[in-house]
Amino acid sequence: MAFDATTVALVAFVIFFGILYALGVHKTIFAALDGQSAKIAAELADAKRLREEAEALKAEYEAKKAKAETEAADIVAAAREQAQRVAEEARVQMQADIARRQKQAEDSIARAEAQASAEVRAAAAEAAIAAAEKMLRNDLGADAHARLVEQGAKDLAAKFG
Repeated sequence: MAFDATTVALVAFVIFFGILYALGVHKTIFAALDGQSAKIAAELADAKRLREEAEALKAEYEAKKAKAETEAADIVAAAREQAQRVAEEARVQMQADIARRQKQAEDSIARAEAQASAEVRAAAAEAAIAAAEKMLRNDLGADAHARLVEQGAKDLAAKFG
């Protein structure tokens, strides 16, 4: 039988693996691979746990965000309602003020009219008294009396217009 390089390499290869098997190197390699696999599995479990925590935290913050948006909308609605209420109160107060001032103006006009009427009556009375005094002093005839009455009417018209 002839030994060539390939046969020698094959025999050396078989002997090498036999020695490794006899020394239990395969158990060490499998143990290392199992350890590495366990380490990777632990990292995957940790990553999964962290992802679940992150998703839970995200859901919590989204719920808080939704609650904050709802509260903000409620605050805006309350502010609008209050603004409308204040505007209505201001409108009612303004109408009351306008009515009060209008009443004051009407009262002032009524007083001025009463005063003017009193002044006209007083002036008419004075004119009548003056005419009567002239008639009594002069003891005039009917023509003279008619002229005096006509003159008194012109005087009143000149004074009050």
